[in-house]
Amino acid sequence: MSFKFFGKLSQDFSELLGDKKEYNVVIEVDKEKNKKSFTSHSIVLRYRSTYFTKELENPATNENNFKIIIKPNISAQIFEIILKYIYGGIVTIENLETKIIYELMIVANELEFEELSEKLESYLVKSKASWLRTHFSRVYHSIFDSNKYNEFKGLNQFYNDIITKHPNLIFESEDFTSLQEAALISILEKDNLQLEEIKIWDYVIKWGIAQNSTLPRNLEEWSEENFKTLKTTLQQFLPLIRYFYISEKDIWEKLKPYRNILGIQLWDDLFQHRIFPNQPVKSLVLPARIISNPELISTIINDEHVAEISTWIDRKSTIYSLANVPYKLQLILRGSKDGFQPKTFWNMCNGHAGTIEFKVMPKQNVAFDINI
Repeated sequence: MSFKFFGKLSQDFSELLGDKKEYNVVIEVDKEKNKKSFTSHSIVLRYRSTYFTKELENPATNENNFKIIIKPNISAQIFEIILKYIYGGIVTIENLETKIIYELMIVANELEFEELSEKLESYLVKSKASWLRTHFSRVYHSIFDSNKYNEFKGLNQFYNDIITKHPNLIFESEDFTSLQEAALISILEKDNLQLEEIKIWDYVIKWGIAQNSTLPRNLEEWSEENFKTLKTTLQQFLPLIRYFYISEKDIWEKLKPYRNILGIQLWDDLFQHRIFPNQPVKSLVLPARIISNPELISTIINDEHVAEISTWIDRKSTIYSLANVPYKLQLILRGSKDGFQPKTFWNMCNGHAGTIEFKVMPKQNVAFDINI
């Protein structure tokens, strides 16, 4: 039998953090905004962190022979939380803004505190889904920009689900053209991306042109070298377009101006396929994307909205996860289809014990029956 006293151990080490007698490391943070120095003990840092073990191999020293570590891009608030975690193994987030919790997760990942990073990531996905959706572009970009996409698997899946169902959130964002190449590739690879292929083509061209500021704005002024530049930029994306599922009209109007980047074989195969659809072509033919044709309900109220509405109904402080939503919303009235008269609403909704109505936009009233 073992008696474990982790609580007292944590308390003692937390007190050690405030002990200024035998520290031998000074960590400087937040250099650009509000520079602050923290003191620590190398033996604690080394045994608690593989990251700091590497940092302390050949550190700079000051006039007192203390080891110096400089982390200018970490805020003092965040690093104070990290130090308390290192010494006491406790992180308190109740009174922290979601933005700070997110930044804490990023820093924990950077400093190789995998346990803390994963815990915070799980908390954000399960309890702060609404914030993650609201700050979609910022979070999605920052994950890719840090080249940590594969390390945030929970957020990866969370945003992949959103992008698949609502791709305009990323394609229509102001900073779409600054999206990392790897991020855009991962999106284009999705077979169930809910977007017409010709629109995907338009966005890819927009992204490619934005990466080359020297390209003429007027396509008629483009030289052969300009097209080569664009083709080189888009070489990872072009094989991911489902060309054979684009209409003849769009091929002529949208693809033809850029036929120089497609290659002669693909261009010939596209026209052969239109004339002789049953004959094989030499170019790779990817399968058509699986585009669902949902009722209007799914464009107004999606799964995430149902989870949030259910949370309101039950007066919960934490939004239900998609797997734990206790209610099912069944469409019983749609204003654009059934009319907007009060009598119509009464006739169609009377008798339903639990009914909620939304005025989403002009002429888009909808009412739902709530089923447990």
